[in-house]
Amino acid sequence: MSEKDKMLKGEPYDAYYDEELAKERSNIKKMCFEYNSIPPSEREKRDKLIKKILGKTKEKLHIESNFYCDYGYNIEVGEKFYINHNCVILDCAKVKFGDNVVIGPNCGFYTAIHPLDAKTRNTGIEWAKPITVGDNVWIGGGVTVLPGVTIGSGSVIGAGSVVTKDIPSNVVAVGNPCKAIKEIIQND
Repeated sequence: MSEKDKMLKGEPYDAYYDEELAKERSNIKKMCFEYNSIPPSEREKRDKLIKKILGKTKEKLHIESNFYCDYGYNIEVGEKFYINHNCVILDCAKVKFGDNVVIGPNCGFYTAIHPLDAKTRNTGIEWAKPITVGDNVWIGGGVTVLPGVTIGSGSVIGAGSVVTKDIPSNVVAVGNPCKAIKEIIQND
């Protein structure tokens, strides 16, 4: 089984020294560099390239520069999807966003998990867990979402939060670690 196959199955894999994965990361970083260099006024060109970068998109999406990812093909976004400036998605596992998702500036979505033991970590072995964000979610600026997290539909994640565990639907959640503090009632 290839290291890529192991990565996609969530099994431990060689992240640093595998040639196939290194080549894929290099290629997508070139594409992200190109995307980030296209002037905002060239919207059609930007839209065309971001749809090549991402694994699955619907029609309406807008991603501000700068945007970075590891592979691209593990990222799925829904309709009316928006990311503000300086987003990083480390998509060693699937990162899936629903419809009507708004993400503030300086956010990170990290699927990779590294061993705690330094000797093992130094071998380059890691594994990854997926991240899922439901429909109608607003993620404030400076939020970090860690591996294996699901954010339920209709929820709002407060600025600066670090999401370490699942967040239910229709709540306001804030903090480090991020916790639900309020249920969202219709017309709030």
